[in-house]
Amino acid sequence: MKNPIITSIFTADPSAHVWEDGKVYIYASHDMDPARGCDLMDRYHVFSSEDMVNWVDEGEILRSDDVSWGRTEGGFMWAPDAAYRNGTYYFYYPHPSGTAWNDTWKIGVATSKKPASEFTDQGYITGLGGFAMIDPCVFVDDDNRAYMYYGGGSKCAGGELNDDMMSMKHDAIEMEGLEDFHEATWVFKRNGIYYLTYSDNLDGLNQMRYAISDNPLGPWTYKGVFLEPTGCSTSHGSVAEFKGQWYLFYHNQDISDQGNLRSVCIDYLHFNEDGTIQTVVQTREGGIKPVGPSKAANPNQIVYAADQASVHGGAALLSDDQGNAVIGSLNREGAYCQFDGLDGLGGGRTSIEIRYATEERLAKINLNVNGEDFSLLNALSTGSLSDYTGITNLTVPFKAGAVNSVKLTGGNGELRIASIAVSSFED
Repeated sequence: MKNPIITSIFTADPSAHVWEDGKVYIYASHDMDPARGCDLMDRYHVFSSEDMVNWVDEGEILRSDDVSWGRTEGGFMWAPDAAYRNGTYYFYYPHPSGTAWNDTWKIGVATSKKPASEFTDQGYITGLGGFAMIDPCVFVDDDNRAYMYYGGGSKCAGGELNDDMMSMKHDAIEMEGLEDFHEATWVFKRNGIYYLTYSDNLDGLNQMRYAISDNPLGPWTYKGVFLEPTGCSTSHGSVAEFKGQWYLFYHNQDISDQGNLRSVCIDYLHFNEDGTIQTVVQTREGGIKPVGPSKAANPNQIVYAADQASVHGGAALLSDDQGNAVIGSLNREGAYCQFDGLDGLGGGRTSIEIRYATEERLAKINLNVNGEDFSLLNALSTGSLSDYTGITNLTVPFKAGAVNSVKLTGGNGELRIASIAVSSFED
């Protein structure tokens, strides 16, 4: 596995959880591309894995358009979290309710009976306030009691949730004992010790620190820095145990070199005998080894070759070294190709994989499905325009039957497309 682990779109603030189906899930924020500060963050995606190395884009679960109480202008869908309790999955996210975004933060809640689809917004948690209501974290203890934490601007608060998981039993209290707290609260438990991790205020290069307690609401004993700067001005992470090994999920800006276009990474998390956390070794090549079986190939996958597309705006059908048709000249502004009549089988979530070649460090292609603009997709270098080992992908909704259209527009670096493959989820 290479870091970053998610490369097709820009993702940040990973919230990792292992659910009862035996998979690990990442609930991530999405840095929309092209970025504009931090206000265009929107369209939360979920990713899952059975082996920690091969990750499946489960698709988008919520966007600002789905939030009836949110700001009309949208955006500002910042760092989320998720929880599972009594048969329901809960998705927590910060979002302003008014145009004056910094004065109107709320913590919204969406629910589903599934871990990565069919979420419906239920409103927001009442009774919170007083300072920046961002970066929610929900921790469900061994006794099934649930706790909400949140905060930014140097103040962290927490309190117990009611059984409805949408209201507080009592007023939130400030978490005491944290040193140089900035944001990004995460709480977990190991061997009877509660850990609270967070981002600090190191100028321009936040680090992650932690504190411990014998109570989920503290007071906390500060223990130090465990993730040094990642090269990104922000730092935000989560901790999870999967099949006996602990991991840290975090983000950097290695793909984009831009602090508002970030990418999720994973590295091992190790503890000393006394329970303190060792400094995380950040890796780029082959850091995480697979555990358990990988996900089998989707039997519903249908491949469409390049010569099944129409080309427009200067894009051209070319031949590769073996005489196979490929789509090129996509570096030109307005150049695009279009695949029509794609089969969505019974409809619903469908993965679109684009196989490509590029010698650019980072090329991009815009994905439009059935007339809806979804995202710029990253196409990382394969080394040459003749090496078609690159795959960039996104999971989107398809219509039932062979009626779907995919338009891929260039203008962001030269790349050549050999094929696209669509795979329907078995929902």
